[in-house]
Amino acid sequence: MLLKKEPLYLHIANLIEEQILAGTLQLGDKLPSIRTVEKMHNVSINTVKQAFLLLESKSLIESRPRSGYFVSKTSMRRFALPTIGDLAAAKNIRPAEDLIDKVFNTLKQDVTQFSLGVPGDNMLPIAKLNKSLIKVISRLPDGGTAYEPVQGSPNLRRSVAKWSMHAGAHVTEEDLVTTSGAMNALSNCLMAVTKPGDTIAVETPTYFGTLQLAKSLGLQVIEIPSHPITGLELDALKKVLHKIDICCFTANFSNPLGSLMPEEHKIELVRLLTDYNIPLIEDDLYGNLFFGPSRPAPCKAYDEAGIVMWCGSVSKTLAPGYRVGWVAPGKFKDRVIRQKLLHTISTPILYQEVIADFMENGRYEHYLRNFRNRLYANCMQYQRSVEAYFPENTKIAQPQGGFVLWLELDAKIDTAALYDRALQQKISFAPGRIFTLQDRYHNCMRLNYALDWNDQLENDIKRLGNIVKSVL
Repeated sequence: MLLKKEPLYLHIANLIEEQILAGTLQLGDKLPSIRTVEKMHNVSINTVKQAFLLLESKSLIESRPRSGYFVSKTSMRRFALPTIGDLAAAKNIRPAEDLIDKVFNTLKQDVTQFSLGVPGDNMLPIAKLNKSLIKVISRLPDGGTAYEPVQGSPNLRRSVAKWSMHAGAHVTEEDLVTTSGAMNALSNCLMAVTKPGDTIAVETPTYFGTLQLAKSLGLQVIEIPSHPITGLELDALKKVLHKIDICCFTANFSNPLGSLMPEEHKIELVRLLTDYNIPLIEDDLYGNLFFGPSRPAPCKAYDEAGIVMWCGSVSKTLAPGYRVGWVAPGKFKDRVIRQKLLHTISTPILYQEVIADFMENGRYEHYLRNFRNRLYANCMQYQRSVEAYFPENTKIAQPQGGFVLWLELDAKIDTAALYDRALQQKISFAPGRIFTLQDRYHNCMRLNYALDWNDQLENDIKRLGNIVKSVL
């Protein structure tokens, strides 16, 4: 029997990986350019790019704008990846509302805010947004006091549609509906296509807001295991697909794992759900905060039947408090508009126009590029500090983008109890228990790294690590 020949891109990737693991290529070393590798192996540029993308997906190499590819810092990481959660239906629901309230109550307190997924003020373009605000107020004939069309600001929808081309989603302004942030988009979508008693599939661990929203609508929840690097486990989803009425997933940089679904997984997911006629709410809140060479496509890019409701917002990139979001609801557009009309009538026009103006005139791509570079540098600093100051058996995620970091501690640790001790020292984090409806993740925590890195921040991570050690 003939053996199947190894694909050329895989052969090239394996050669480079062997050199990295053997120490021939070391931390920070620059790789030969794509053109050089193309000539060395007499292959196409696309073959070399595919090999480099595979190495990037393993975090063995990293791309630096206008500089090339380098051996990644995370290729030398010491700590293991977190454990993959189990497939579980929400029969044994364990409420976490009190713990969530406790975390949110620190919002305006004088603490190091590792807990909430909100960028620090000094990471945001506040001065430029203020300029846009003044300009918009002066040109709006009613100063922003009147109702807008239910579908939302045409200027904002047009700007978002233009930016969707970067993601490969190809939506028009008529495909979009504006919302009061991403959570309002998720809420409108769920109310538009579900009824009490329906079953929703989510990743595990997943954003606690999605879980609380599903519970409030009377939905049954099935938590699907998610890999720290590649995200949603499709094989686990297939086992329960016949029980599911709707899915809500984050394909690009999930919260809290920071995982990224490979393109072929997204294509298969959309195909599966299309075959079963199951709607997919896609939370793409972190999609623009990628660490790779280009923005990953959302599932929406592969949606031909209109089953994907693609949700986005500027809450993680520009202005959390503006509460400006949107959704491309596909074939459910009319239902979503009716839900919006019923619950909010319209969304405030002023901040939508400010965001539209900034996206058009505020050098948005230039700002995002700098923001991503700062986030990536912070992610590396956090990982190094955790490895330096936390116990040796700590497990740490490897985010591909976004700005949250998931840690799994010794099984004896209860991070809900640990939270109270940390807060006494003016340090706040998000306990792992809030990211599930099951009785698990007690020994996990999520850290926000969208904060300005300095000696004080490193010292706070060190103090947090010492608190963990003291419990052990």
